[in-house]
Amino acid sequence: MSNQKKSTTLLVCLLLVLVLVLSAGCGGKSEPAKPAAAPVAVKPLKVGVTAGPHAQILEVVKKVAEKDGLKIQIVEFSDYIQPNVALNQGDIDLNSFQHLPYLENMIKDRKYDLVMLAKTITFPMGVYSKKIKNVKELKDGALIAIPNDPTNGGRALALLEKAGLLKLKPGLGHKASVVDITENPKKLKIRELDAAQIPRSLDDLDLAAINTNYAMPAGLVPVKDALVLEDSNSPYANIIAARSKDKENPQYKKFLKAYQSEEVKKFVNDQFKGSIVVAW
Repeated sequence: MSNQKKSTTLLVCLLLVLVLVLSAGCGGKSEPAKPAAAPVAVKPLKVGVTAGPHAQILEVVKKVAEKDGLKIQIVEFSDYIQPNVALNQGDIDLNSFQHLPYLENMIKDRKYDLVMLAKTITFPMGVYSKKIKNVKELKDGALIAIPNDPTNGGRALALLEKAGLLKLKPGLGHKASVVDITENPKKLKIRELDAAQIPRSLDDLDLAAINTNYAMPAGLVPVKDALVLEDSNSPYANIIAARSKDKENPQYKKFLKAYQSEEVKKFVNDQFKGSIVVAW
C-alpha cells in the first residue's frame, strides 16, 4: 500500500472516531429512567353516626363526596356515648349524630376537646303511646319514659310540660331534670332509659318521649304517630363535630360541602317527608 493510500485510510479512521466522539458528546450520558413516584394514598375519613336516618343520610353524602375525590368510611354506633368517645380518642375523624346542647354537656362533663363544625338536620322529638290516642287520656300514675342522658332528658321534660302534663322550674330549658319538676298533678312515674331502648320498651309504657332517629327505625312516623311533636323552632339542630386541633382540615371542608349539598337536601326532603328537616 502506498504512503498516500495509508494517509487517506488513517484520515478516514480519524474522522470516524471524531464523529463518534462528537455524537456521544451531543447526546450526553444516558441515565436509567427513574421509576414513577407512587401516588400518596389518602385515607378515607372515618365518620361516626348512629344507626338509622343519620347512617342513611351519610350514605348519600358519601356518594356526593366521591365526586370531589373524598372517600368516606361510615362507622355506626348503637348509642349516644361511644361516638364522642371514639372521636376524642382519635378512632374516627368526625361524627354526625348529636345536637349542640348534648355536645356541650359532654365537653363539660368529660373534658373532651371537641368542636361543632356545622349544622346538619333536625329530628323533632315526639311523645308516643300504643295505649292512648291523646295525652288527655293519660291516667293517674301512668308510666312515662324519657332518655337518660341529661340534655335529651331535659328536652323530653320540656315537651311533657308543653303537653300540659307537668311543670318545671322556669328558665332551665334542656338543663331540667326530674328533680326540677314542680307540679305533677297526675303523679306520673318518670322512668329514665337509654334513648335507643325506649322504642323497644313502648309496649310496656303508657307514654314515651323518643328521639326521631330512634323512632323511625322502630316503624314510628313522627308527623303521623306522635301525640306531641316539637315544632320547627326547636333549638336542637344536629351537628357535625370534630377534634378542635383538626377543625381546619381541608378534607373536612370537602365533607361539609358534600353534606350541605342540594343532593343531600333533596334526599332528606323526599325520604323523610317532613319528619326530618335540613338545618343549614
